[in-house]
Amino acid sequence: MVVDGSKVVRKMIEGVLRQQLPDLEFVGCETGEEAKAALQAGAVNLVTTALRLPDMDGLDLARYLREHTPQAYIPIIVVSGDVQERLESRSISDDVTDYFDKALGFNALAAFIKGYVAPESEAGGEVLYVEDSRVVAMATRRMLEKHGLTVTHATGVEDAIAHLETARAQGKVPGPDVVLTDVYLKGELTGKDLLRSIREEFGYAKGMLPVLVMTGDANPANQSDLLRAGANDLVQKPIEERLLVTKLLFQLRVGRLLRAKLGK
Repeated sequence: MVVDGSKVVRKMIEGVLRQQLPDLEFVGCETGEEAKAALQAGAVNLVTTALRLPDMDGLDLARYLREHTPQAYIPIIVVSGDVQERLESRSISDDVTDYFDKALGFNALAAFIKGYVAPESEAGGEVLYVEDSRVVAMATRRMLEKHGLTVTHATGVEDAIAHLETARAQGKVPGPDVVLTDVYLKGELTGKDLLRSIREEFGYAKGMLPVLVMTGDANPANQSDLLRAGANDLVQKPIEERLLVTKLLFQLRVGRLLRAKLGK
């Protein structure tokens, strides 16, 4: 289900989704009230909603869906051009499963939605994974390899930076497809320090080298700080496998798409 006040946007999203998912059953709704009625009438696998609807805020719709529809745990994705601002202000509620920045384009949105409703492996994708607990790292590594990813494990920020420096020296820029890092690590440097190094010292923009940060810190100000420091997205601990893999594969695909456009 796609909820958006623009008929043009709904049609464009439907078109690119059908290219990715030919057997798709598409339900388009202009208003929040239409979406409420449609969800009471039958089950859907996923809902996307704009933040600004003709009759209500998209976050209010998400809250209603959680409280009143038969599918309390349906994935609800906010699709908006204001996502980054809302993320940094931590004003997106827990009723929302995930969020998507319209600036990435409709084809990227289709790949994002497909990751939820029909996930597939991304063979050959390389993840630079930074985690100081070998027990946690082993379990997460197995999880990611199960989805076709190649994982390079670094036990700290210094090891991760050394890996990126080696890749650059070998002409492999940026090296990995995506970085997955914890925030608090043994040693003097944190995941936030790694973010700053990637964005400032290496000069890799978010599209060039996406960084997904795992954090158990529920403080909105600290989460905002990580996003402003250059994180593409956050995953809250305890980690839920499907959410982590979906976000990771999405960042990986978008990074590849943007690098391909730049000829990298």
